Amino acid sequence: MKKLLALLLCLAMVFTFAACGGNGGNGGDNSGAVSFDDIDDNCESEDGTYQIAMVTDVGQLKDGSFNQFTWNGCKMYAYENGKTYKYYQPANGSSATDDDRIKAMTDACEAGAEVIVTPGFLQATALEAVAPKYPDVQFIFIDGWDMGQDNVLGVSYQEEQAGYLAGYAVVMEGYEKLGFSGGGGGANPACIRYGYGYAQGANAAAGELGKKVEMRYSWEYGSTFSASDDLQAMLAGWFNAGTEIVFVCGGTMFNSGAAAAEAADAAIVGVDVDQSKDSSAVVTSAMKGLAQSVQISLTNFYTDGLQKGALVLGAADDAVGLPVDNWLLQNWTVDDYNALFEQIKSGEVVVDNDSEMSDPSKAGLENVEFVG
Repeated sequence: MKKLLALLLCLAMVFTFAACGGNGGNGGDNSGAVSFDDIDDNCESEDGTYQIAMVTDVGQLKDGSFNQFTWNGCKMYAYENGKTYKYYQPANGSSATDDDRIKAMTDACEAGAEVIVTPGFLQATALEAVAPKYPDVQFIFIDGWDMGQDNVLGVSYQEEQAGYLAGYAVVMEGYEKLGFSGGGGGANPACIRYGYGYAQGANAAAGELGKKVEMRYSWEYGSTFSASDDLQAMLAGWFNAGTEIVFVCGGTMFNSGAAAAEAADAAIVGVDVDQSKDSSAVVTSAMKGLAQSVQISLTNFYTDGLQKGALVLGAADDAVGLPVDNWLLQNWTVDDYNALFEQIKSGEVVVDNDSEMSDPSKAGLENVEFVG
């Protein structure tokens, strides 16, 4: 009986470990064999503590965007390194308040978190309140900035590079009448970099082809990063006026863009993640490597201790780009894309990252005609 009890206890321990971290710290040799979906979202910890935590942005964990892909990075790192992990969703869903986020972060700290990953700029106020109270906990602020705290690392991206690749790709594909619809009212640095990069990429490709392209460019109806009837009507008007493809950059604004494009048999460019599964109108997406950036940040923390300041990731880190697994472009190839990506990665092609260039018509792009 004692032998049987011991065997059952060992099996239980193996199961618990497998649920929370399958490689026991071997550095990630299984990353090629194990997909994100293979790793359980719910880790069972024997002692009730969780080393790696994530506090979700607004919306659900499986949102197909920021929450899901940030979480993928958290649980993959945990799986590869034998760490326990847990996600915390602030109360009130898409209407979560700063107090809701503060409580979720506090709960994670009290549950033994060594590091807390917080995606989305809305986390800033809660981070300011919670991080000083838990100075030994590492906070990783995804899509954030340097908050001046010794235990808060702001992770941001070279969105201009992803935008450039998307703009270059669609012009090389043959689109000549482009649009950009941005979120944040022209005040959000990430969206500005995406849009300015998109215009630069279109300009470069048009120059290579010896032509000019047309571009409509607007921040209207995007201040809340949300879908709206007004936004959909504006984009439908663009498509009716001849616009062939629009880069829709800003949260659920995508839904308005997709609806307008599908109705007009036109096309859109997705943002942040591969959005091709969300609409047949998506030709490509300007992506951030959210999971990759989380794994980089967690590795840095567990290797070197508390991180602070800002970590800016781009092509050199394989942290921005276009999706190639389900390549939909017909006239521009994956090989062409890879060649351009390597030029950006090496610094041979440099994309201007002016975070205040909300109106690229003032940037002197000779091969892009901006229209009203």
